[in-house]
Amino acid sequence: MDIKQAAESLMVAESTKQPIPPFTSSTEVISVDDAYNIQLYQIQKKVEQGAVVKGLKIGLTSKAMQEMLNVYTPDYGFILDSMVFEESEGISAAQFIQPKVEFEIAFVFNKGLKGPNVTVQDVIDATAYVVPAVEVIDSRITDWQIKFEDTVADNGSSAGAILGKTRTLLSDIADITDIKMTVTKNGKFLDEATSAAVLGNPLNAVIWLANEVGKYGVSIEPGMFVLSGSLSKAVVFEDGDVFEADFGVLGKVNVVITKEVMKK
Repeated sequence: MDIKQAAESLMVAESTKQPIPPFTSSTEVISVDDAYNIQLYQIQKKVEQGAVVKGLKIGLTSKAMQEMLNVYTPDYGFILDSMVFEESEGISAAQFIQPKVEFEIAFVFNKGLKGPNVTVQDVIDATAYVVPAVEVIDSRITDWQIKFEDTVADNGSSAGAILGKTRTLLSDIADITDIKMTVTKNGKFLDEATSAAVLGNPLNAVIWLANEVGKYGVSIEPGMFVLSGSLSKAVVFEDGDVFEADFGVLGKVNVVITKEVMKK
């Protein structure tokens, strides 16, 4: 697999909004290592061009998302500064290719985490607070026809993040595995789930991430956030849609789909 060529084809797809065929449909073999190196090449190029890594996302942690995409192993991707949106500014479908939204718990860190051998206590000690969050996912692969290697190469199909304003200390949460989430779309009930959907415990997802990225020389730095994985299925959106995810003790997060591109 030509790492540079594959990475550049994804970057062109992103900029032109013209998706490409899955790498896994090619006669050329793509390994998981190839896929993560394709991902890293893109991130390194964007950082060289001035982008700043603000966080990481964990994907495919819940049964709902694994079954939706027929991919059964967690993956991860990077969130750059250009991908972070404010609740007040809204997002537009026009700036993506085939976007969807997911609702999850984000961890914000005031200490670094570097694998291997990261433990539950390490994650707890490094976490400043958690917030409710929305992730925008998108695929630069045609019609979401992805296998594991495709989504990994495509930066975990990540496209954006919106962090809620309510900050909660882990020490103030009675049971992080039993946070109930209810999602509404345009004021009507859409879905519900609990935080146990994320690998049994969102802390497990962060542990997995810290140890996995360590294999590629990446660490979670102070000030970064981690989207720990969607509690429920991703949802397609259109201009004019309004979503609200109520995480109970963690507060709420909203996303408004605008008709105009608010941020590139």
